[in-house]
Amino acid sequence: MRAILNVALLCSVVSLAGILPAAAQTTATPAVAAAQVQAPAGGGAPTCLKCHSTEAKVSPILQTPHAVKGDPHSPFGQEGCEACHGPSAAHVTSRKNEPAVVFKGPSTSSVAERNQQCLTCHQSGLRMNWQGSQHQRNDMACNDCHTIHVSKDPVLVKATQPEKCFTCHKEQRADSFKFSHHPVREGLVVCSDCHNPHGAPGPKLLKEFTVNDVCFTCHMEKRGPLLWEHQPVRESCITCHSPHGSTQARLLVQRSPYLCQECHANSGHQATPLAGQSLPGQIAANVRLMARGCVNCHTQIHGSNSPNGAFLTR
Repeated sequence: MRAILNVALLCSVVSLAGILPAAAQTTATPAVAAAQVQAPAGGGAPTCLKCHSTEAKVSPILQTPHAVKGDPHSPFGQEGCEACHGPSAAHVTSRKNEPAVVFKGPSTSSVAERNQQCLTCHQSGLRMNWQGSQHQRNDMACNDCHTIHVSKDPVLVKATQPEKCFTCHKEQRADSFKFSHHPVREGLVVCSDCHNPHGAPGPKLLKEFTVNDVCFTCHMEKRGPLLWEHQPVRESCITCHSPHGSTQARLLVQRSPYLCQECHANSGHQATPLAGQSLPGQIAANVRLMARGCVNCHTQIHGSNSPNGAFLTR
């Protein structure tokens, strides 16, 4: 009886061994299947540049970190152009538009394929939160923003980065032309100073967890701790300021005193449009309200450390 069981077990193992290779072949992705067939063209980048030296201005890639042959982590330190575009000996020998294994360009490859190829090397650091980020969920590909075959990627240069972002973010582009704005167009501040386009744990792709933490990166004098604090300042800077641009001074969402009266309008001089109402014949405009700003007196609007600064006046 034991011998019979052993024979049956041996037969089942042999049958399973014959099934597994077939199953592996049927579940392989087209890219993997093609990789098993295709072979490297040989010759490295010079072979590709015989035809592609002028096409789309490819040759400047030789001046980029991607082309450092001494770095085993760079594409040219591995298989040259084929490290990213995939081996395609048939494409070289036939000189026809034979597709490469990974991709030949945006028109012949999916977003997922292009991103996966870049993330093979660029997964860590600032890109560790790419999966699930707003740009990833909106089917953004790496080469939608990055230009690979140039000596200086425009999105990595302060002078040219904003225009790349403004391609999609039209509202922020309009804000940058307003009277009060961060010096983005002047080349002193760029979008990536506040936002991480590759994903972030905080809202709006911010580099920090909160809006205030981002603002305090430059405006450290507003951080505190302070003896007398202004509660809206502690909650969020964008309660009063519009970060991308405003028609009011200092990026305010609206001019003083109307901005202040959104909270301080229930009692006292800030809510009284007229002065001396109880005295017949002496009714006059309240000079504290008409055409004046609250910060004329409350100068320390972000907070005060003075013992007498309870009302943020000093």
